[in-house]
Amino acid sequence: MEPVRAVLIDIDGVLTVSWKALPGAVEALRHIRASGPAISLITNTTSRTRASIADALAAEGFPVDAEDILTAPAVTAAYLGEHFPGARCSLLNSGDIREDLAGVSLIDDDDRDTVPDVVVVGGAGPEFDHASLNRVFGHLQQGARLVAMHRNLYWRTDQGLQLDTGAYLLGLERAARTEAEITGKPAPAFFETALGRLGARPGEALMVGDDIESDVLAAQRTGITGVLVRTGKYLPETHRAASGTPDHVLDSFADLPALLDRLSSAGAR
Repeated sequence: MEPVRAVLIDIDGVLTVSWKALPGAVEALRHIRASGPAISLITNTTSRTRASIADALAAEGFPVDAEDILTAPAVTAAYLGEHFPGARCSLLNSGDIREDLAGVSLIDDDDRDTVPDVVVVGGAGPEFDHASLNRVFGHLQQGARLVAMHRNLYWRTDQGLQLDTGAYLLGLERAARTEAEITGKPAPAFFETALGRLGARPGEALMVGDDIESDVLAAQRTGITGVLVRTGKYLPETHRAASGTPDHVLDSFADLPALLDRLSSAGAR
């Protein structure tokens, strides 16, 4: 590959679990920032705004601010503005992310009369009850388009693996006979947006993630070098059953500086 100019990093399961830093992650990110490559933290997290994520990471000692973070909600706002300008949107999400959906016309949660043009589905949580999912199903039957920020099946917390949006999205798609338009990872546009912000080409970038399909192999399909870490949601059986092979596999993000040093040395020969 070309010299590494950009490192794209997933957050949940790579740097943190339940917003607590994983061992060695803070030191590794500090080393990478000091050594030169530009970084972007790209995440499908939909429970917090970019500013809130930056505050949580800074509290753990990570050298980041909101400008370093690209979230699925922020990319979704841009997608809706481009493809559905002026659309009335209904949002089903766990957490308040309206700050990152600037420019999107959102229907009030208590408005039961307006039929939305687009149903936007974010991260799963207690809000994904039968009444809410059935209301989304009704909107889809009336012609609303379905946009989902991701289709992750689960994520890891300090309480273990928890169901995520993908488990519900599959049922909605089958029941309504439609297919969601995905805006977050593994959508190629998500990675391209991150690279564009850093001014890097795919061959100059690494993507580090704990989700082999949505983080690593999806990035590799866009020409980015993929690095899988054995933390977070990583499971050996998922790794064995994956649709492809990661370019690199590390025990944790703490091992990334050493990999970057090896790649730099190899490129200098």
